[in-house]
Amino acid sequence: MVGSELKFKAFRVTEQLVGGTPHYVGGVHTRTLSDLPVGDVLIKVRYSALNFKDALSAQGNKGVTRQYPHTPGVDAVGEVVQSGVNEFQPGDTVIATGFDLGMNTDGGFAEYIRVPSGWLVQLPAGISLRQSMVLGTAGMTAALCVEKLLQNGLSPEQGEVLVTGATGGVGVIAVALLAKLGYNVVACTGKIEQEPYLRSIGASSVIARQALAEPSTRMLLKERWAGAVDVAGGELLRNVLSSLRYGSSVACCGLVGSPAFNGSVFPFILRGINLLGVDSVNLPLAHKTKIWERLASSWSLPNLDGLGVEIGLEELPEALVRLQEGKAVGRVLLDLSRPT
Repeated sequence: MVGSELKFKAFRVTEQLVGGTPHYVGGVHTRTLSDLPVGDVLIKVRYSALNFKDALSAQGNKGVTRQYPHTPGVDAVGEVVQSGVNEFQPGDTVIATGFDLGMNTDGGFAEYIRVPSGWLVQLPAGISLRQSMVLGTAGMTAALCVEKLLQNGLSPEQGEVLVTGATGGVGVIAVALLAKLGYNVVACTGKIEQEPYLRSIGASSVIARQALAEPSTRMLLKERWAGAVDVAGGELLRNVLSSLRYGSSVACCGLVGSPAFNGSVFPFILRGINLLGVDSVNLPLAHKTKIWERLASSWSLPNLDGLGVEIGLEELPEALVRLQEGKAVGRVLLDLSRPT
């Protein structure tokens, strides 16, 4: 039995008023298990991973996190220490992604979390703890995008598949997964200097984001894409929709460019295209479990280990700023076993 006063380290974001204006400061704090929220399962976290939503939470974005102090981290993997349900027993290795973790419930940027059992899946055979966080929410989202595109008829012989934001967390997994499945992947990025990296993970070609984000007055552009995964939104999404081939689809899962876009119904009614929304946060647990099992087996990525780099708690502030500024490449993992 682990005592409620057991001390552990956590990255906490606090709200401070400076001249009447709120500022948000993150740092490593010592907490006890009694500080954690109520939940069925106590987990000793081994790895977490950085996501754009964590950067927003660390900045004080009240649309993500309402109350501070707060521990971000929408991803976590680790070992069950205590459990009040039969589904999980001490010693089980479990993954927590999505739901309210890291948003308004203290998240994975800590050595321990306590969560409802309905947020957890068992780590599937065929994937390591570290690999599960190279994937994390980003990998889950990328896999859901690919799943929806396949369900809507995408096949390799149809032509080029576009991935926007290709150096980001979702983007790198989407590029690698589509390439594994035999697709001709075009990676779109604002970091054109990363072309060698994108080709190394499976991109057939790389184009600059500016080439696709130029405003256009035309309702329809030349047909090119057999399908697309879009994390950008904004003008880029409008142009992607306008250049999809007849009957094709784009899976939309992000808004790093803009949450809005000025579109037209013409691509939908003249080319029969599909705009597919993708959410991994509130996805039913059975579906999450199915995706995890697929990522550990038939969709397993041979280069998965190389898609992530590791940091410790003390390195989080700088890493979160880089993520928010769009300077990060690939997946960044938080190793909770590193000394602070």
